Amino acid sequence: MHLLAHRLGLLFFCCIVVAAAQASVEKLAYQEQVITVDGERRVAWVPQGYRLELLTGALEGPRLLTFSGNGDLFIGSKSGKVYRLPPPYTVPQVLVTLGGYPHSVAFRANEILIARTDGVYRAPYRLDQEKLAPDVVKLLTALPGGGGHNSRSVGVGPDGRVYVSLGISSNCSDQYLDEAYPFNDRRGGIMVLREGGGKARWETYASGLRNAVGFAWHPASGVLYASNNGPDHLGYEQPPEYFSRIDAGSFHGMPWFQYDGQRMQRDGCIVRDPPRPMQDVVAPVVTFPSRNAPMGVTFVPKGALDKTLEFDAIVALHGSWGTQPDGGFFGDAATRRPPKIVAVRFKEGRAQRVDDLVTGFQLQDGERWARPVGVAMGPDGALYFTSDGGVHGLFRLKKYP
Repeated sequence: MHLLAHRLGLLFFCCIVVAAAQASVEKLAYQEQVITVDGERRVAWVPQGYRLELLTGALEGPRLLTFSGNGDLFIGSKSGKVYRLPPPYTVPQVLVTLGGYPHSVAFRANEILIARTDGVYRAPYRLDQEKLAPDVVKLLTALPGGGGHNSRSVGVGPDGRVYVSLGISSNCSDQYLDEAYPFNDRRGGIMVLREGGGKARWETYASGLRNAVGFAWHPASGVLYASNNGPDHLGYEQPPEYFSRIDAGSFHGMPWFQYDGQRMQRDGCIVRDPPRPMQDVVAPVVTFPSRNAPMGVTFVPKGALDKTLEFDAIVALHGSWGTQPDGGFFGDAATRRPPKIVAVRFKEGRAQRVDDLVTGFQLQDGERWARPVGVAMGPDGALYFTSDGGVHGLFRLKKYP
């Protein structure tokens, strides 16, 4: 009898601990908000106590965004323009116009870095500088170019080193970050720049990522995380999209292996033998439903938004063209995965689940009035994000007292 009571007591204690752990990641409550976009009244769902604002709709193909040290906002674009927006971020200025898809920018001491399809470029830069002459933008280090997933994302890590992500060209392209591959086929992951000795060169940091558009470091742990787009050839429901922990040397499997939500599976679409065995493949820490096209990633630092979301990751889901039932392009547009902003909820440095943050961008007929791409936390503690579909603009999600 005493043993049974002891076991029941342990079970009760364990249930209390599990319930407390689950309760510590608070669920969000939402409210409906009407917002005017391109003269049309649209309905969005935002967390209670927040308000969504369209700051400007005067951008061309905006992509990832970065704040500089003085609070100015910089946005790369498909249009070849790098935008600068000083506070209050309502009037875009063209910092410089370049070819080669300047998708993203980053900053280090007295220098701006611009990621284009064929390389990371740099130029001297003062934090209050309004214009940049194209001829001062010089190649830092070349990147594998080519079509298909031709965006390049650049960031400067907590260690001061330059990181860049690039995707493989298609669903099953025989491309891999390894010196055994021709230079232009070294794609699909995250690289880090080794500088010194008069020459800079890329080294593989993590491989087997089909298209890791967004990456960011957790503000408390310093661990790197990335979004990753899955392939389109396995239908509407498979495979799920990834949000993955990225460690030095980690292998994430694509295109040889796909995670089906429970286990890794060999993808038969690529004939070449995998460069590493299945047991080396790192599974994602959380997933998004397939055909969501996750893009930019940022983390909520201490003191931003509210305590509920502190140290959570924010991810832009672009929504994709795949339709039910088989994932093809020509089905009912209303069945496409809707664009949204989501929060990857963390507890004690570990990802727990995915919650919606801002939704409503897709109408019942499948038309989208916004498609989020880049996300960044502003110096004012608000969340900023770009849209390159429907309205081409910049939004802000801000908490109000």
